[in-house]
Amino acid sequence: MNSTSPEGRGTPVGRRIFLGTLGLGALGFIAAPGLQRGTEALLGGTAGLDPTGLTGLLPNGGGFRYYSVTSSVPHKDAETYRLTVDGLVDRPASYTLANLRALPQTRMVRDVQCVTGWRVPGTPFEGVRLSRLLDAAGVRSSAGAVRFTCFDGTYTESLTLEQARRADVLVALRMQDKDIGHSHGGPVRLYVAPMYFYKSAKWLSGITVTEDVEPGFWEERGYDVDAWVGRSNGRDDEPTT
Repeated sequence: MNSTSPEGRGTPVGRRIFLGTLGLGALGFIAAPGLQRGTEALLGGTAGLDPTGLTGLLPNGGGFRYYSVTSSVPHKDAETYRLTVDGLVDRPASYTLANLRALPQTRMVRDVQCVTGWRVPGTPFEGVRLSRLLDAAGVRSSAGAVRFTCFDGTYTESLTLEQARRADVLVALRMQDKDIGHSHGGPVRLYVAPMYFYKSAKWLSGITVTEDVEPGFWEERGYDVDAWVGRSNGRDDEPTT
């Protein structure tokens, strides 16, 4: 099964456009309420002219939203969603949303830290520990890393096998005590609690066990592969755990 089918794939967004938009979003998130309202009004007026859709995915006073690196993302639901686990494993698998919901769930509450500077404190996430899916698949001795692909057709991420087995790394089904919606990266996304949020891949569709780490979408554009909050990307933020 090809978990990165080009069907419904949007156009990738360039780093300069993306970071420029992030800067505006970060400003709106941390600024005084009056300036924030002005920023949101500006974004509202320009959203219809933005082919990337990024203006509709910026942090705001009500919490935060998520960024997309493509101009469109196909929708998946309980009938159409599948998560594949393959690569260097003895028992490849394909999970439906019902399959994932039937597994033991782990809930954790952590701050979310974006590499652009904004933070959302005390955010609940709930889902299946990634280590459980890896154990069920039977990871081979030659494995050393895990690669993640997404059904937007563009975004990828990776972790070392040791990082992937941490207890605070989830295949998340719920966030803020509700099912993860499409605009938040649902119905299933990765959640890597101690790392900057770009490691928590949205619209998760594939988990592939590999020999070595393969740099993801933003790592290929200059971000750190090991993205520990406060200890990477030249930032000194407080840890999220």
